[in-house]
Parts: sequence; structure tokens; C-alpha cells
Amino acid sequence: MFAETISKPHASRNLTSRTPYLLSFLIALIFTLTVSTTKAYAQIEGDLEVNIPFQFHAGDAKLPAGKYIIHTLDNTDLTIMEISSEDGSASALFEVHDTEANSAPAKSELIFNRYGDRYFLAKLFDEANPNGSAVTESRYEKRVSQEASQAQAHVPAHRRGQQKG
Repeated sequence: MFAETISKPHASRNLTSRTPYLLSFLIALIFTLTVSTTKAYAQIEGDLEVNIPFQFHAGDAKLPAGKYIIHTLDNTDLTIMEISSEDGSASALFEVHDTEANSAPAKSELIFNRYGDRYFLAKLFDEANPNGSAVTESRYEKRVSQEASQAQAHVPAHRRGQQKG
């Protein structure tokens, strides 16, 4: 009995000494979740309009040259985007993840990887924001990239409803 009585105050002292560490851990966890959630929303939001002057691939789809509207799908944690032609005749879904430019672009733009005469949508950036979206490479692009040297093509875009400037 005597040993049992002595060990109880010792146990409550250990719990009390751990409380500041647990509280610090909880605060750090909440801060980390808040920061990472904020970064996810730094990608492309809203609709972008773009006139793409060449045939290209977006995800697994091959699309003709033309005017397109691009937006993130709702309820996808900003990981799925849709590109659809202005007239509705062509569209594709593609998977994206966060990316960052070396500096914030002066205008919204799409960046394409070019292998010979084949173009693959690679990145999307919104005006004045270095955080953007990178398109996940398709199996076809991976295969083509092994066969040919890569270059990039930049195509300007603008927010839907804005005048081109």
C-alpha cells in the first residue's frame, strides 16, 4: 500500500510536466495545417481564357488549336482541372499539383512542353502570382520525352471577362 501511495503523486507530476509539450505540439500542428491549406488555394482559381495556336495534349486528351476556357473543378481539392473549347466541341480533364515559378509572371500564362511538333500542357500561372498548377505528365508524354529533346512554349491567358491587354 505504501508504495502505491508514493507512485501516484509521481504519475501526476509526469503528466503535469508533459502538458506544456503537448500544448506546444498541438499549436504547431494547427499552424502547419493552416499554412498548408493556404498554399493549396494559391493555385489557379476562377476561369482563364486562352487562344492556343497549335494542337496540344492536356492529360490523356489530344485537343485542336483554338480558344479555350480552363477552370478547377469544384470539390476536387484543386487537383483536377478542366479545359474546354469555347464552342463546347472539345474538352478534357487533367490532374494538377502545386508548382512555383522563379518569379511572379506579369500576365497569366500557360506553359507547354514541346517535343518536336507535339505540345503538352505543363503549367498554368495566374498574373502576379508565383504559385501555380503543374499538370501531371501522362504516360504518352513520358514516352515522347524519352524520344525527343524538350523545349517550352508560353501562351498568354487572361481572366474570363477581362479585356485582352
